[in-house]
Amino acid sequence: MECESNSCKQKQKLEVPDILREAVLIFFGNLNFIIFTFLTSLPLFCIMVYFEIYLQEIFVETSNIVNLPHVHFSHYDYSYRADDIISRFNKDYFLKLILLVFIYMVPLYVLELGSVILTIDLASKLRSKKMTLKEMFQTPFDLSNLRGSFVTSIYVLFLTTTHQLGLLWIVINYNVFLKHLSCYVLFAVICSLAFAKVLRMYLEWSGMWNMSLVISVLEGIYGIDALAVSAYFNRGYHKRGLFLMLIFFAWGHLLRLSCYHMGGYEKGNGIFVQVGLFCLVNPLKWVVCMIYFLDCKERKLANKTEESGKDVENGA
Repeated sequence: MECESNSCKQKQKLEVPDILREAVLIFFGNLNFIIFTFLTSLPLFCIMVYFEIYLQEIFVETSNIVNLPHVHFSHYDYSYRADDIISRFNKDYFLKLILLVFIYMVPLYVLELGSVILTIDLASKLRSKKMTLKEMFQTPFDLSNLRGSFVTSIYVLFLTTTHQLGLLWIVINYNVFLKHLSCYVLFAVICSLAFAKVLRMYLEWSGMWNMSLVISVLEGIYGIDALAVSAYFNRGYHKRGLFLMLIFFAWGHLLRLSCYHMGGYEKGNGIFVQVGLFCLVNPLKWVVCMIYFLDCKERKLANKTEESGKDVENGA
């Protein structure tokens, strides 16, 4: 009995390397699963190539607009600089920006959500049994969970986007205005601290938000309820979620920045490599989120059982 108890405790204690190891074994240990995720990610790959080319062109155009000559900073110079920058944002630029937002919010997000749902659902089944490629495509999916997952994804999209805009706002304010102040070092420190704080919050909460999507797929709970359940399971274990999300956040942005600095949007090949590597690792991220959720759930249930046992002993 004591041996079983120790075995149970050992099983529950999955740290960041353990979660990553198990996810890699599930994903790369099954060739059929790799083929399945590759085939189901093809539409996402195509639209993402177009989106990344467009996005990096917007980056270049925005950089050219805000990269004005350095002037001595005063109240008058500040007003002049702001007005000059605003005047450079023409109608064509805003139309491109609107199109970029539309691509991100509609076709890209819908295709990525479909790929995520299929990956989570199938990965959960592969933990208990092996499946052929034919069985993977023939496995039925609960459509009610699909609708629920879509509702949860809207909340996740809103929360994710608002925090990303917060990070972008800090970067823009620093690069456009604050770095030309005479007390440059002071504002650099303030902006760095603010960026680090918001980024930490974003990564911690991303683990919880992504877990809510896993809950919608596996448990059939959606919307606010899924977020509440996710917050409950995540409580006390958020540091693991932070480190897990940091790995994939760094991977995605490292690929994007490397491609941008090498001018991949001009040659085309760089974008294909960037998106290909992203689409290869993105399913692994959601397998990680699934394992993270199951481990948090097991820990909470084990703690609850242990507390109930103590209450019974105290009552006795």
